[in-house]
Amino acid sequence: MHLKLSDPMTALHSVGEARAALFHKIGIFTVQDLLGHFPRDYDDRSLVKKISELVPGIPQTFRGCISGAPEISFSGKRSIAKAFVKDETGTLSLVWFNQPYLKGSLKASQEYVFTGTPTLKSLKGHGRMLEMASPDFEAFSENMLSAGRIVPIYKSTYKLSQKLLRGFIKAALERCGPLADDLWKCAVISLGLLSRDEAVRNIHFPQSEEAFMKARLRLVFEELFFMQLALLSLKDGLKKPSSFIMSASPEKLLASLPFELTGAQARAIDEIRSDLNSGSLMNRLVQGDVGSGKTAAAMAASFIAIESGRQAAIMAPTETLARQHHESFSKAFEPLGIETFFLAGSQAAAEKRRSLDAIRSGEAQMIVGTHALIQRDVFYRNLGLVITDEQHRFGVNQRFNLQQKGESVHTLVMTATPIPRTLALILYGDLDISIIDEMPPGRQPVDTFHVTSAYRQRIWAFIKKELEKGNQAYIVCPAIEEGEKGCATLQSVEKYYEDLKLFLHPFTLRRLHGKLKQTEKDEIMGGFKSNRIHAIVATTVIEVGINVPNATIMLVENAERFGLAQLHQLRGRVGRGKDKSYCVMISDAAGKASKERLDAMTKSNDGFYLSEMDLKLRGPGDFFGASQHGIPEFKIANLYQDLDILKLAQEFAIKAKEEGGFGADGQILRLLESSVADAGIVL
Repeated sequence: MHLKLSDPMTALHSVGEARAALFHKIGIFTVQDLLGHFPRDYDDRSLVKKISELVPGIPQTFRGCISGAPEISFSGKRSIAKAFVKDETGTLSLVWFNQPYLKGSLKASQEYVFTGTPTLKSLKGHGRMLEMASPDFEAFSENMLSAGRIVPIYKSTYKLSQKLLRGFIKAALERCGPLADDLWKCAVISLGLLSRDEAVRNIHFPQSEEAFMKARLRLVFEELFFMQLALLSLKDGLKKPSSFIMSASPEKLLASLPFELTGAQARAIDEIRSDLNSGSLMNRLVQGDVGSGKTAAAMAASFIAIESGRQAAIMAPTETLARQHHESFSKAFEPLGIETFFLAGSQAAAEKRRSLDAIRSGEAQMIVGTHALIQRDVFYRNLGLVITDEQHRFGVNQRFNLQQKGESVHTLVMTATPIPRTLALILYGDLDISIIDEMPPGRQPVDTFHVTSAYRQRIWAFIKKELEKGNQAYIVCPAIEEGEKGCATLQSVEKYYEDLKLFLHPFTLRRLHGKLKQTEKDEIMGGFKSNRIHAIVATTVIEVGINVPNATIMLVENAERFGLAQLHQLRGRVGRGKDKSYCVMISDAAGKASKERLDAMTKSNDGFYLSEMDLKLRGPGDFFGASQHGIPEFKIANLYQDLDILKLAQEFAIKAKEEGGFGADGQILRLLESSVADAGIVL
């Protein structure tokens, strides 16, 4: 009986409601979900050795007969199953823990294929011999799934073993008819790609390395192509005509600023002006490193909107950052006769009512605030431009909710998190992108060091010397309280504060974290900005914070817990004044990836270079320290490994959309094949 892709998992033999619930935990509800659950890795078990050929300490596969049913013993509550396996060249000991059922599963004289790592042991009554603990095994046959071949490894749960998953996927493939290409049929022919049926079967159970590479090429290109096609459609949908063209000039504002624009700032402002004057709604991302001058671009856009008779609003993710923007905009706009209004949830009732009334009447032309700007009781007179700062900290819906507060509203998005352009195209596929990749003159690089905890007292002494010079310091810990997140090795704000405050006496030290009330956080940051507080022990709440030119030291404890993008954001809190600044990362982590990440920080102050490294070392899902912010979870594509294929998928999606179909183009296939080879895709 054939299976349909839409059939539930219970349509498979031996999948009842309880087992189906286990599949549901890993996102598998239908047969189609099961076949789309692509392997996360592969284990080459095609080389089957003799026992005498096995080398201790290396995972290997061998074939042999069980000499007798496993013997079961107990050590406390733990069961131990032991058996011996032999072939014509020797004997090997097998041991499993807490698997007493093996006594009835492994049959004497039956031939099996085992995979595991042997070790040389001294066994009572047998002398020195090889032993393999908890090996994977399968009865020998011509159609094995877990041995004698390239074996897929899947994301799973502890109650769904790899062997079970392979078996169910194999059964589903055997009972399903050929998988149709649907819309891809003409593309498959024109590009010379494998059919979907061939690709899916070979991605699960590749017959060879060549078959795997062709299958992966087809499925990666397909996934990225359809994603890009969807983004193109989304962007087209947002390119709505604007009934209000903003043709005013920002020159009056720019001439009043106390600094010269960099070339990158001028370029971004020109792109914004072009959008606002184009007759279509602007949807633009301005991306720039910490301190690159994105705020000037936001001011220019706001000034154009206000001079064109519309209101402009900028939304920040925290009240601290919103108040900083309010201060900056007020300083720039008040000399030009424009009052900047503020709106946040913590405002006193009278102040909030004045802001709400001014926004409704249109008196408020420039509005700065938090997510309070999108609350139901906020009514705008003629909102024409919305700006969201640190966009990755907002949900996409919050940006759209602010847009919906007016008609024909232009959108500008800003982020100080340097994002590789290819990843930006995924994260912000509905937006055009401006990149400010040039720092203002005079901005000093921050000297960055990576040391172990053995240097902590010396670093504290260095901090005290900086405070004696009149400078200030940030100390960042990954936890708020001791023992948080189940890891005793993490430095916590509360304990660190108690340990450090006596050392730094008589200087004022305060602690800052997310559990404090907003009023208390504002009071601490205000005191730090005015230099009444000399040092702060904080969590990453200061990652996006106020501008304190007097702060010259950023000390990050357990630095291995942070991604490069986040470490770079933290480092950007210092180096804003005239004095030399330093970032010190303390970490005892021995892992290779952690060391690579921290070494990269010491070698470069370039946020865009570091973002590429972060993507390479940690992957897109962890780019901001957690899998969040709308980054898609790809089934098979890897945004670092497959950048060339992504670019080609973008080009082909544009071509397909423009031509309304798929033209024959052998060159695309050749480029795809070379890009796979260049990326070094191997099993």
